[in-house]
Amino acid sequence: MRNISIDALDSTPRPVIAIGNDYPNGYLLRRHRHRRAQLLYGSTGVMKVSTTQGDWVVPPQQAVWIAPRIEHEVLMLGVSTRSLYIEPSAAPLSRSTCEVIGVSPLLRQLLIEAVEMPLTYAEQGRDGVLMTLALLEIGQARELPLQIPLPEKPRLLARCQAFLQNPDIHQSPQAWARDLFVSERSFSRLFREQTQMSFGQWRQRACVVLALSRLSSGHSITRIALDLGYESPAAFSTMFRRLIGCSPSHYSIAPTSDNGQ
Repeated sequence: MRNISIDALDSTPRPVIAIGNDYPNGYLLRRHRHRRAQLLYGSTGVMKVSTTQGDWVVPPQQAVWIAPRIEHEVLMLGVSTRSLYIEPSAAPLSRSTCEVIGVSPLLRQLLIEAVEMPLTYAEQGRDGVLMTLALLEIGQARELPLQIPLPEKPRLLARCQAFLQNPDIHQSPQAWARDLFVSERSFSRLFREQTQMSFGQWRQRACVVLALSRLSSGHSITRIALDLGYESPAAFSTMFRRLIGCSPSHYSIAPTSDNGQ
């Protein structure tokens, strides 16, 4: 099925419903939730998924798992999606939140094929077997470290949100502790309690994950590296590869000349 809301199809008597949608650049799916779990795959573009628990950036040709009834919104940056909506009883992942997962070549082809299937496909036939295989592939997919966890404490949350609007790899824990009127030790303990990460780990991940959307929008690696405060594109690329597992050029859709974008 293409370009239709799950709300119109949710009662379909099948464990998995496949829907494809095309979105204009910058389209925002405002906060909503689904009764079913959702695997949201973007064949093109970048998606930014936000919940009260954190933000996720989904690179092209990867997917985000959204657990049943999790309220979320999605910013679509030039995205064409393929989604599987899965009955909770059939969900291949037990996570109660969101996570970005790697999409294997096999799962990618299954998602493309699933959207072309009849809505009430034959569960005991070929189409039913392909859906079952898709669920098995999702169950063994690798989680990608692309979440930016957000704290619950209001003052710390506000500070984190300000950082995400203006990221800088050189912002220090000492400066954050001063801003929050606590000792550096208390700040470090609070930050880890609230995000399950050290400040340094969170700062690094936030910078690299936020860079993904800019890379896929055509911004140069040099410009992104300098904007984030890295001393050189090479330093940025090293950090990016360490976290993501591949170089920034893997996600860049434009030449890496510094054109000021």
